[in-house]
Amino acid sequence: MPHMTTDHTAVPERVWPATTTGERQALEQWLEFHRATLAMKCAGLTDEQLRTVSVPPSELNLLGLVRHMAEVERGWFRKVLGGEETRWLYATDEDFDRDIHTTDGDTYEEAYATWQGEIAHARELAARHDLDDLGAGAHHRTGDLINLRWIYLHMIEEYARHNGHADLIRERIDGATGA
Repeated sequence: MPHMTTDHTAVPERVWPATTTGERQALEQWLEFHRATLAMKCAGLTDEQLRTVSVPPSELNLLGLVRHMAEVERGWFRKVLGGEETRWLYATDEDFDRDIHTTDGDTYEEAYATWQGEIAHARELAARHDLDDLGAGAHHRTGDLINLRWIYLHMIEEYARHNGHADLIRERIDGATGA
């Protein structure tokens, strides 16, 4: 029998961002909204369903998106903001996109726990900085230093884009649609 999601992977409450708040609160609320949206798109599915690819030849699947977002959280917050020297979670020299390339042995339980751990660490790191504070690490492509505001904006964009993918994948799996 396929593994079902369990209580410890329950969907976090998704709260619509306030409409009359300050900049930092708005950025944080939108990021939290999008984090919860991805969890919502995965809720109630088996590991097998979560590994269902969108449209071949694409290998994109919901489990891979969760793993990818764990890598993204790790990269922007640990590496760029915090300047931590840390390895990737899933990427290897042989397969840099290993986060997306899921196998029958990859589980939502592991991916969800890893993703939530990276989110918790990201929140801790961000809480120590003002929006204009530059990260201790540099952008991996340009070498530019980046402030927390840019990281928040990029993370919102990254989640929004992948949540659009998640909408289509979920609809393909079981017909579920919605915000």
